[in-house]
Amino acid sequence: MNYKKYGFSEYDHKSRWISYWHQIDEVLGLSPQSVLEIGVGSKVVSNYLKDRGVKVVTLDIDADLKPDVTASVVKMPLGSDSFDVVLCAEALEHLPFEKFEEGLKELKRVSKKNVVLSLPHFGHSLKLGFKIPLIKERKFALRLALPIKHEFNGEHYWEIGKRGYPLNKIRNIIRKYFKIRKEFIPFENQYHHFFVLEK
Repeated sequence: MNYKKYGFSEYDHKSRWISYWHQIDEVLGLSPQSVLEIGVGSKVVSNYLKDRGVKVVTLDIDADLKPDVTASVVKMPLGSDSFDVVLCAEALEHLPFEKFEEGLKELKRVSKKNVVLSLPHFGHSLKLGFKIPLIKERKFALRLALPIKHEFNGEHYWEIGKRGYPLNKIRNIIRKYFKIRKEFIPFENQYHHFFVLEK
């Protein structure tokens, strides 16, 4: 998605900044020296990682975004085991679902060990948070499944939680290629489902 077509609050809205924070936190938690970022967006994440001393290479299919490498995630002109961590946030849903596994295979190929992946997870959430003095803040979220049919919106070909794309199906496909080390949905952004993967 080319962020330049949108205004600041349309693309870099508050919930996307929550996602940026989690992307950075998960990547830095893996202590990489080199990172491949798939889908550059507005370069918030790659710029922050570079400022922290991480060598970052960006890849995007849209040359207008000025990535380091212009290519599709399903056919990356990069060597095998080239990066300590591959970050692929909100990108694979931009491919038809039949190419999802091709994308995962390529992520596995170019990564030395870890992949941080996030995918859109459709649905509604019931959220409850409270803070009582002297007690740690508590937050709970309950996802409400609404398996409606996905209609291509010009950006996303599919989303977790839509009819035909249940979470267990997505997990099972991911597990063909990776061990899922960690999985979560941020309380503040229930639309982005994170997976921290290991080869």
